[in-house]
Amino acid sequence: MNDPADRELDVVVFGATGFVGRLVAGYLAGHAPDGVRIGLAGRSEERLAETRSRLGATASQWPLLVADSADPASIEAMTRAARVVATTVGPYRRLGMPLVEACARNGTDYADLSGEVLFLRESIDRCHDLAVGTGTRIVHCCGFDSIPSDLGVLAVHAAARADDAGDLEDTTLVLTAMKGGVSGGTLASGMGQWKEMAASAESRRLVQDPYALSPDRSGEPILGDQRDLEWARYDADVGIWISPFLMAGLNTRIVRRSNALQNWAYGRRFGYREVTGFGSGRAAAVPATALAAGLKSLTAGMAFGPSRALASRLLPVLGEGPSEKARRTGFFRMEIHARTSAGARYIGKVEASGDPGYAATSVMLGESALCLALDRDRLPARAGVLTPATAMGVALADRLRAAGQTLTAARIAG
Repeated sequence: MNDPADRELDVVVFGATGFVGRLVAGYLAGHAPDGVRIGLAGRSEERLAETRSRLGATASQWPLLVADSADPASIEAMTRAARVVATTVGPYRRLGMPLVEACARNGTDYADLSGEVLFLRESIDRCHDLAVGTGTRIVHCCGFDSIPSDLGVLAVHAAARADDAGDLEDTTLVLTAMKGGVSGGTLASGMGQWKEMAASAESRRLVQDPYALSPDRSGEPILGDQRDLEWARYDADVGIWISPFLMAGLNTRIVRRSNALQNWAYGRRFGYREVTGFGSGRAAAVPATALAAGLKSLTAGMAFGPSRALASRLLPVLGEGPSEKARRTGFFRMEIHARTSAGARYIGKVEASGDPGYAATSVMLGESALCLALDRDRLPARAGVLTPATAMGVALADRLRAAGQTLTAARIAG
């Protein structure tokens, strides 16, 4: 294995000609510090050159690396050339494992946008010990899923610890507002996992397990029902009507893995859920119930083969995504409500402008790559298949704040 300090490039964006890959490359072209060595990778040198030509003078000399997930030699060469690979090449379950294995083997830090629980579990099982041995950080979910959840809870925990207010117990992330679109890549990943769940009872069981990504499933505390919310209801503790949050099935598992990887630092009684929030009045019950019903219908439809086939023809295809105007005018706002073992209450806020899955996500993945490449002295002394909080933690939170995103936590009572 060659020394990461001697690599030719600091960051390689793999999938740079795809929809999200172009956004990440564009973000790095506009925001990476002078002197950072960045390369663009993908299957077509011609398309890579076209992408580079649109990034301005800063990127005009960036190297182009031809690499294909189906070509092990090209993946090996790419990972040995870079300190960090940031990949947008999905669906990850079908295409991603060769790159994860090559990065773990070669000591190349890795960041992706995967939202596929089955892929993450496979990555943990196959590559965690290998990555620990080579001192590599394999970091999944470095976008809207699951950085706001993961870093938001970390910030609330840090605030409670600074106050000596006890461990986190009942903790709820509430999506309070969001405007954004969906790309073909996101839909392809989701439909791939739904298809696998429909064909396999074991896959369904794993995806539905609240602790599916735990490093020690048998060591997790028994806290009662930790399943994701399935229907709308009024929540007296938060004081609003709540409904399911589509991404809770991934984000909650990432946050629980972060707790376990830190030796359950948030607390052995840490209960965590994610929901979509509505108002406190009776009228809020209507949209809350409508959302829950819509998500139920979506889940049922994706479990049925003909429905998936129809959706694949009607919905955006790979390489498509929201318009520039939609990306610019999007946003998200989240609150994290927590109660500690000492009875103190905290609220965290995570917000960003720009379409959550694309504009905001390109910032998150771009800053994650820069954090792994440039902030190594500030990162937790930890290797393996990690989460954003356990791999980068405060260093990444500082970067995202500097990039204009909001990440706060404060005590409100108790």
